[in-house]
Amino acid sequence: MTTHRIEALTDGVFAIAMTLLVLNLALPEARLGLTHADLITLLSGQTDKFFNYALSFILLAIFWIRHHQQSHYVKKTDMAYLWMNIIFLMFIVLIPFSTSLIGDYSNEPLAHVFFGSNILILGTLLMLNWHYATGHNRLIVHDVDPRIVSSSRKRGLVTITVSILAIGIAFLNTDISNYIYLLIPILQEVIRRRSRKSLANDL
Repeated sequence: MTTHRIEALTDGVFAIAMTLLVLNLALPEARLGLTHADLITLLSGQTDKFFNYALSFILLAIFWIRHHQQSHYVKKTDMAYLWMNIIFLMFIVLIPFSTSLIGDYSNEPLAHVFFGSNILILGTLLMLNWHYATGHNRLIVHDVDPRIVSSSRKRGLVTITVSILAIGIAFLNTDISNYIYLLIPILQEVIRRRSRKSLANDL
């Protein structure tokens, strides 16, 4: 079977999940006599929710980009791979709810554990997808450089490691826990650049 339907479904689910994130941003009902200073106060009171929105959007973008990059090498699919991707998308759709949870209960470690677990499961599922597809060249083209396969696995481990770290820190400081996720794009970019440099040196 080809992968076209998986890619179409994935793009649609990601688009919906990213759009739903904005619903977490809401101000109290408008009232008469609202001054400029009052509006600034209302907006500044939403700073954490704006950050959570941006963080979740970026994380979703990272998952979409990595899924897109992996799909470039996956040339066929089977029933197991189909269901692995469907389960992956099920947890993608859960991200808006996880984001809403840490926005409404920002001081509750359990809310951050739920969010972190969501990211951890997504990172694990995406890496398992890649491991299954590349194992014995099961679903990928046969001329993929092993360093590309290894680089993708390392970037998957970054997401898993950072998520576990953020979950642990949530019990100590929920604010710091949120910022830990910013390590994911930074570390993944470092690994990607090193992989590209390694491949370029052989040309």
